[in-house]
Amino acid sequence: MDRAGAEARAKALRAEIERHRRLYYELDAPEISDEAYDRLEEELRLLEASHPEIRLPDSPTQTVGGRVGRAFSPVRHPSAMLSLDNTYGREDLLEWNERLERILGRGDLDFVCEIKLDGLSVALQYESGEFLRGATRGDGLVGEDVTENLRTIRTLPVSLRGAPERLVVRGEVYIPVRAFAEMNLRREEDGESPFANPRNAAAGSLRQIDPRVTAGRPLSLFCYEILSSEGPVPESQWEVLEALRGWGFPVEENGRLCRGIGEALDYCEAWTRERRRLDYDADGVVIKLNDGDLRRRAGATAKSPRWAVAFKFPPEQAETRVEDIAVQVGRTGALTPVARLQPVRIGGVTVTSASLHNEEDLRKKDVRVGDTVLVERAGGVIPYITGVRFEKRPAGAVPFQFPSACPVCGGPVHKSEGEAILRCANRSCKAQLKEGLRHFASRDAMDVAGLGKALVDQLVERTIVKSLPDLYGLDLGTLASLPRMAEKSASNLLRQLEASRERPYRNVLYALGIRQVGLETARALAGAFPDVDALVEASEEDLQKVEGVGPKVAGEIRAFFQVPGNREMVNRLRAAGLRMSGGGPPLEEGPLKGLTFVLTGALESMTRSQAKEALEALGASVSGSVSARTSAVVAGPGAGSKLEEARRLGVRILDEEGLKALISGRGRPFGPEPPPS
Repeated sequence: MDRAGAEARAKALRAEIERHRRLYYELDAPEISDEAYDRLEEELRLLEASHPEIRLPDSPTQTVGGRVGRAFSPVRHPSAMLSLDNTYGREDLLEWNERLERILGRGDLDFVCEIKLDGLSVALQYESGEFLRGATRGDGLVGEDVTENLRTIRTLPVSLRGAPERLVVRGEVYIPVRAFAEMNLRREEDGESPFANPRNAAAGSLRQIDPRVTAGRPLSLFCYEILSSEGPVPESQWEVLEALRGWGFPVEENGRLCRGIGEALDYCEAWTRERRRLDYDADGVVIKLNDGDLRRRAGATAKSPRWAVAFKFPPEQAETRVEDIAVQVGRTGALTPVARLQPVRIGGVTVTSASLHNEEDLRKKDVRVGDTVLVERAGGVIPYITGVRFEKRPAGAVPFQFPSACPVCGGPVHKSEGEAILRCANRSCKAQLKEGLRHFASRDAMDVAGLGKALVDQLVERTIVKSLPDLYGLDLGTLASLPRMAEKSASNLLRQLEASRERPYRNVLYALGIRQVGLETARALAGAFPDVDALVEASEEDLQKVEGVGPKVAGEIRAFFQVPGNREMVNRLRAAGLRMSGGGPPLEEGPLKGLTFVLTGALESMTRSQAKEALEALGASVSGSVSARTSAVVAGPGAGSKLEEARRLGVRILDEEGLKALISGRGRPFGPEPPPS
C-alpha cells in the first residue's frame, strides 16, 4: 500500500476507533465485541509501523481511551492509569517475553499472573486510613469523581488497617455473573432494557447521577495496584497484593507467582479452560513482571507499560441459525421473545436459545426466522445475540410480528408508560402462575428442590394448584397419582415443603416475587420491618429509609400489598405455617459476635451467599480478604490464595462440615489458639 492509501485507511480507522471508544467508555453502549475492536487497533498499529510518517501524536495507538463526562467533576490521577497491550495466544506471549528479556538484558524472569476482570477501572484515594475520594480511569490522566457512588459498594473498605498515611490504589468495579443474571431478569420483568453484559452494567451503574440508583445495583470490587503512596511500599507485585489484603482491600484470590514464562503460559492456558468457574466476567489474564526495579528499567510507552501484558481469552462466540421465535410469559406477565437456535457449542455448552428481551430490542436488531446470527455467552453463562449476518439472510425472511394477545391465555396485553415490555393483563394466566411457583421453590427462596418444571406444569394444568398457598395443601395420594410421580418422590416433596416452613422471614419475602425485590432487598426489608404486617402498612416514605430501596422499588412494594389478592395470599401462607416475622438478631447480639470469616472455594450444600447470610445472621462479619484479624477461613474445593494466606498467617481453617456445625450450633465458639492446619 502506498503512502496515500495508507494515510486514507489510517484516517478511516482512527475515526472508527474513536467512535467505538466513545460508545464503550462514555456511553457504556458498545456496538462491537472487544475482539473486533482489538482488530481495528491492531490494523492501525501495523499500518503506522509500516508507514511511520503517518503516525500522529493523538492517534488511538498512542493514547488511552475515555473522556471525562460533563456530569462529573474531573480528578487528576497521581500517576497515569495506563492500558495494556494484548496478546492472543502462546506465540504472542513468547514474543512479548523475548522483547522484555532484550530490554532488560537477562532471562529467567518471575511474573505475577492475575485474572483480568472485565469491569470498570477506578482509582481510590485514602488519607489517614479513611476513604477520601474515588474516580474512574477516564483518559488515564484525568478521571471522573464518582466518590458517592463508590461509597455504596459494600466490598469497598471505608477504613484501612495499618496503611500508609496517604495512599491511592487501583481497582476494578464489576458485577458478579449470577447477580448480573438476576438483575437483568428483574429489568426485563419491569419493562426495562437489559444490559448487554456485566461490564456495561457495572460502568453504567457507577456513572449514575443519583447514588441511590447505584446502591440498588450489585456492584463489587477487587484491587490490584498501588498508584501512589506516602511512605514505603512493597517492591514486588506479589508483595503488593499481600499488602493490599493486609490493609483490608478485597483482592482476587486466584493470582499466582510464576517462575518463568513457561509457568505463566501454563496459568493462562489453565484459566482459558477453567474461566467458566469464575463468578465474574473475565476476558483474559494479566502477566506482570514481579520485580519492581526491573519494572522501572523496562519503562512504558505513552499508552502501555512494557513490563505487563494482557493474554486475551478466545471469544465464546459462534454462528448459528434462528429456527423459530417464540414468546414466553414470565411471572409478572412480561412477554419476552426468545430465539430458538440451531444447537451450537459455545464454551463447552450446547446453546439452543437466546432471549431477545422485548419487542423494542427485537425490532432494533431485526432478527428474523431463518437468519444467521452471532451468539455469545455474557460472562461465559448467558447466551445473547450480538448481531445478524444480513448478507446471509434468506429470501422471503419477514419481520417477526409480536402477538396482540397473550400467547398462553389469550388475554389482553398492555404496555405501561415508560416501559419497553408488553404484559399480559390477566392475573389468572397459567404462565404467570407457573413461573411464580418456580421462583417460590428456588434455592434462594423456599428451597423446594422437588418442585421442578414438569411437576409445576402438571399441578397447574390439572388445576391442583391455583396459587402459592395451595402447595401446602398437597397430600401424598394426590401427588403419587400424577404421571411419573412415584410415592417416594411424592414423600420427598412433602418433606421439603414441610422443611420450607422453617425458612427465614427474609426468604419468604423474596419468594413472594415482588417486582424489583431481590434477595438482598428482601433481607434489608426483613431487618427494617419486624413482621409482614408492618411491611404491608409501610408508606413509600418509610420504605425508602431502607438501604437499597429507592422510589421505584418502594412503589412496587406498596403496589404489591395494595392488591387484595396478594394480601390474602400472604395471610394464607402465614396460616400454612410460614414465617412472617423475625429479621434475625442484630449483629451485636449474635453468638458469633466479633468474629470475622472469609469464604473461599466452592461449597456443595449451600451457595457462598447463603453461607454469608447464615454467618451474618449469627452476628459474624464476612470479609473478602484474609488478615491477621480474620477469625477463620472457610475453604472448599478450588480454594486459592486466600487459603495460602490463612496458612501463612496461622488463621484457623474450616471445611464445609465445620461451617455447618458452627451454623447449626453444634460447633463450639473459637478459643484463643487456632488448631494446626
